[in-house]
Amino acid sequence: MAQNTDTQEKNQKTTYVAAIDIGTTKIVAIAGKRTDNGKIEVIDFCKAASQGIRRGEVLNLNDASQVIQQVVSTLQQRINMKISHVFVGVAGQHIEMISTRSYINRTVPEEQITAVEVENLKKDAYNYGLSAGKEIIHVIPQSYIVDEDMDITNPVGMIGKRLEGNFSVIVGSIDSLQRIKRCVEDASLHIEEIILEPLASSDAVLFPREKNTGVALVDIGGGTTDVAIFYDDILRHSAVIPFGGNVISEDIRKVVGLRFEEAEKLKIEFGMALPDGESENNIIVIPCEIPGQNEKELSVKHLTGIIQARMEEIIDQVVFHIEQSGYGNLLGSGIVITGGGALLRHLAQLISYKTGQSVRIGYPGQFLASDADKVNEPLFATAVGLLMQGLRYMDAHPSTRSHAPHDIRQTPRPAPAPTPAPAPVTETFFQPTERSNDDIDNGFGDTDTSRGFSVRQEKSPDEKTKDSKLGSFLSRISAIFEEKEDDENDRM
Repeated sequence: MAQNTDTQEKNQKTTYVAAIDIGTTKIVAIAGKRTDNGKIEVIDFCKAASQGIRRGEVLNLNDASQVIQQVVSTLQQRINMKISHVFVGVAGQHIEMISTRSYINRTVPEEQITAVEVENLKKDAYNYGLSAGKEIIHVIPQSYIVDEDMDITNPVGMIGKRLEGNFSVIVGSIDSLQRIKRCVEDASLHIEEIILEPLASSDAVLFPREKNTGVALVDIGGGTTDVAIFYDDILRHSAVIPFGGNVISEDIRKVVGLRFEEAEKLKIEFGMALPDGESENNIIVIPCEIPGQNEKELSVKHLTGIIQARMEEIIDQVVFHIEQSGYGNLLGSGIVITGGGALLRHLAQLISYKTGQSVRIGYPGQFLASDADKVNEPLFATAVGLLMQGLRYMDAHPSTRSHAPHDIRQTPRPAPAPTPAPAPVTETFFQPTERSNDDIDNGFGDTDTSRGFSVRQEKSPDEKTKDSKLGSFLSRISAIFEEKEDDENDRM
């Protein structure tokens, strides 16, 4: 009995957080907590194909809300908890980053600058005059100036008469933000905080050293590609490129003449950003559903060419934004790619070749507890990052922990039935489809597994030449035998 009491007290002290990643191709609901060693323990997660969303923005409220309700309801059942408040990510072309400056003249310059003064200076930046239809999402300090001293990271404790702050203001379209809020609220949920998705992804996959020495995070999703540049531990630049993995599948669909689902599957199974010597001579045989029509054939080399052309276009846009940021020569840690699109084979090598930067794929595993391997994938970087941001928010607002609506509270369990106990939730992770993580989202809808592609090896030019020579030799031998037979017939 005492053990049960201790368990209840421990559960009451534990802060649980729920988050929703609303993406172009998938919606993920995830719940977690911080372990004693500071790692993130993912209790469970649920995902489903997105509906009513295009390029990161909600277009159809009803469709999006139904999917959100579905994934959250399933997650609640699996973890036996009630989810009422969630942290939600936001992305899309409507996001902008604006620079502004705020200052105060201190009445008692002999006294040390306090954290309250710095916080008030940041709050003043929220009064930035926006154009109509815009709303502030985040204010991110860039540097401070105390009298004549510039480029100060933390002015607390300094002495001066004038305190200035340079800030980056992240703004979004009011209409787009309202649609996100509406579809979440229609699913009977309250939004605790809206978080810029590149900020969340960066928390999940970047090492502190990378943020300090300079790094460009490139999050390749289904509908968009987000670019976030960090230097001296501060977000310096953010941009959205209106192309993602879906546009590659669309290119394949048009060139080869397939359904989008077939093109998607083709890309996932055989797609590469650069050709390799092992498989470029392979021929992909695509069966046809219509009786009387021949099957299609596509060389892996041709498929790679289609993918590479579009990826180079996306990379050119990434390079443009890196140069525009003014930090192109300060990326000491190069480029980190994440998101479902980062799983495309040889993509890191292509980006490194085009940019001259070191490139690695970002996984959120560095911050996850050891039993969360299922979410240690680039396509879950944003979802894990939202959990991390949510826990940090709870730390900064301790009062929210004691408010029932702000936590995930355990629902009363029914009386024990004479049946075997279910397996622990943390041992299994709910997945609405039967595909592997690689299939889930390089971000592109369901694939049709009823029609499998087959591959045959195309002969190399040398092999074709050898076959041709052998054929000619055999033809000459055959001709000689025929001449001998004719001569023998004539003699008879």
